Amino acid sequence: MFNQGLISIRESLDTLKPTERKVALYILEHPEMVMSASVQKLAELAEVSEATIVRLARSLHMKGFQELKLRIAADLAKSSNSMGTSYQEIQIDGSISSLIQSMSHNNILSIQDTLAVLSVEDVEKAVESLDRAKRVYIFGVGASAVIAQDFKQKLSRINRWCEMASDFDSQVTLAANMNEHDVAFGISYSGQTESIIQSLDIAKESGATIIAMTKFGHNPVSELADICLFTSSMEQSIRSGAMASRIVQLNVIDILYVGIASRSYEATLQALENTRKAVRGSKRNA
Repeated sequence: MFNQGLISIRESLDTLKPTERKVALYILEHPEMVMSASVQKLAELAEVSEATIVRLARSLHMKGFQELKLRIAADLAKSSNSMGTSYQEIQIDGSISSLIQSMSHNNILSIQDTLAVLSVEDVEKAVESLDRAKRVYIFGVGASAVIAQDFKQKLSRINRWCEMASDFDSQVTLAANMNEHDVAFGISYSGQTESIIQSLDIAKESGATIIAMTKFGHNPVSELADICLFTSSMEQSIRSGAMASRIVQLNVIDILYVGIASRSYEATLQALENTRKAVRGSKRNA
């Protein structure tokens, strides 16, 4: 389902149980050593039980320790054949030139890391559900509301019925009146946003299909979802909004948009032409 192991471990650290987190940190610090270790040896080195290692693999959506080792091996092979695979810390006193390089590098790496945890099968399911939905409701708060608004604008341009809500009252009001023909699309990188959790829970009780876009791992938002679109980024200590997480979320939104649009190509072209003509009057020299 997913291509890499170290990224999955890193993204799941906050949601792992203490003993699982202990061995996860050991693996991140000593990935090469893990490759030659048996489950018994790793348990000894990390000072945990063998059962903890098995539970860690399952928490990472893997069948067992051997699958985890295979994915770590792929990570190490990729690292040895490429340059600049680590995130760069943004320096507050750095030059504009270094800022351009660091920000661009981190954004590109976040997209690449997201490819490692984003399931093709789940993207296909999401496109199918969004395409056949009678109504689509998109929920986001704060920085995620910007992503939600972008998705709403895209769907509106191709004549898909959708609504977006960024405050708690609006979200739960819309969720309460959804049904089995609707899709609730919740966006929360942390997976801990209370209004998103509550609105998706209500939408689920109403019978709607739940799609969530959140960071990789178990969290309250991902556990509510019928379809989960995982993203990955390593946010730096200096943040302008959500920075890298925003970039990867917008990339996934673009993937969904094109996937939906391509399913009704002729109708999409006509809808885009209609909207282009409608807004032409608001632009000079259009």
